[in-house]
Amino acid sequence: MIEVEHLTKKYGEARGIDDVTFNVEKGEILGFLGPNGAGKTTTMRILTCFMSATSGTARVAGYDVFEDSLNVRRKIGYLPETVPLYTDMQVPTYLKFVAGLKDVPYREINGRVGDLMERVGLTHMAHKFIGELSKGYRQRVGLAQSLINDPEVLVLDEPTIGLDPKQIIEIRSLIKGLAGERTIILSSHILPEVSAICKRIIIIDEGRVKAQDTPENLTTQLRVSDKVRARIGGPKDDVVQALQGMEGVKNVEASAGAGDSLQYVVEFADGAANRSSQVARAIVDKRWDLHELTPVKMSLEDIFIKIVTEEGV
Repeated sequence: MIEVEHLTKKYGEARGIDDVTFNVEKGEILGFLGPNGAGKTTTMRILTCFMSATSGTARVAGYDVFEDSLNVRRKIGYLPETVPLYTDMQVPTYLKFVAGLKDVPYREINGRVGDLMERVGLTHMAHKFIGELSKGYRQRVGLAQSLINDPEVLVLDEPTIGLDPKQIIEIRSLIKGLAGERTIILSSHILPEVSAICKRIIIIDEGRVKAQDTPENLTTQLRVSDKVRARIGGPKDDVVQALQGMEGVKNVEASAGAGDSLQYVVEFADGAANRSSQVARAIVDKRWDLHELTPVKMSLEDIFIKIVTEEGV
């Protein structure tokens, strides 16, 4: 449904995005995850024909975004980070206006506006001017305008930015309910956002794609931690000294334990092998009691930070 190959956008000498390549299957919800300034919005503006690329290709629903931009726009619904709303218009009037701009057949406009307002929870706001609405309801209006032309592809740029926790949950639920009906790209710099909604994640930083896979596969592939947690029965100072004396150990932290044992987190230098077995041998050699020995799993958030702060991951 969406094919992006070697997409690059330059601003003078600076690069907004650099050699970005990815595909999105029909009906898939893809999360575009990265810190602010990573290149998410630039990519979305190119896909929605808002701006051109310096090089590379992009196709939406079979149409080239550079050569067939009008056909691409007919297939796309776009919710930019700053929603384009006319605050002096009432909600249904605005949606009818947008429907006319997007060539929705005149006979279908009233029915489509009514259906969408009900779907996104705006029916009881029909009498309100957009300027009177809260940030959360304005975002719902923005989502409704992006759907008014019944698009095959939905591009949502930071759809929950600036919302309170309750509004975020509501908007996420609305987006998740569109799964399967539309092909959706959702950008965010908030990790729980994409992990809660998206089936696949692209992590972008400094204009380059650093990783792309399902949240589960990213976790499986990159969750190798440099830390081991052990609960050991033995003199604290002696245990710490023994653990610190092992090859490849960077740091040892001791914390409260149960009974006569304490919990230790042993951090190894990157690339140190056989971490757990090293700790086990050191404890057994000292004839101390080993009650627990487990790798410290990285959270998806840890993985995200690791990817965007390390080259070559």
